[in-house]
Amino acid sequence: MDINQKTERKRISTTARFLFLSRWLQLPLYLGLVLAQCIYVFHFWVELTDLLGAMMGDKESLKHILHIVSHENDTDIPKKITETAIMLVVLGLIDVVMISNLLIMVIIGGYETFVSRMNLEGHPDQPEWLSHVNASVLKIKLATAIIGISSIHLLKTFINASAYDEKTLIAQTVIHIAFLLSAIAIAFTDYLMAAAEPNNAESGE
Repeated sequence: MDINQKTERKRISTTARFLFLSRWLQLPLYLGLVLAQCIYVFHFWVELTDLLGAMMGDKESLKHILHIVSHENDTDIPKKITETAIMLVVLGLIDVVMISNLLIMVIIGGYETFVSRMNLEGHPDQPEWLSHVNASVLKIKLATAIIGISSIHLLKTFINASAYDEKTLIAQTVIHIAFLLSAIAIAFTDYLMAAAEPNNAESGE
């Protein structure tokens, strides 16, 4: 009986090991997201450089900032950047940072959850949320981050509402509300599942 159990355990272990190793197929995906992170860093510095140039009165920078604000290639370039334009560019920079944070959560949290442990326990730079990350926590954090990004986009649209038509304003508002409802649904579902676990444990006893 013991020999049969050991043989069965070995057979299952070999199959499970092969399937478990398939998780490393996700590694190129996370490396690709790291590359996307680099692109966002480059984009951030390009936007920041244009903002600084516009503040100094550089015509090309002012033209680029004007295009961001009005979405048009206006030949009448202003001599001075407006406060609204500065606000919109800064919100755009915040948007890039929030998307970058989202990428970090997906890269580190996803790798830790689905690929391999990073063994960062005790490291001074370990993210606080990584110590208790799992698939459910990661879903909620991603949903929250998406809501934050959507909020920045919506704020930019409302500040520069004159550059958009009514349908665009309504569509963005509806999409943002859909994100909110989706996040609430995800959190509520996880709450129900967490509440059901103790009941299942008691019934199993």
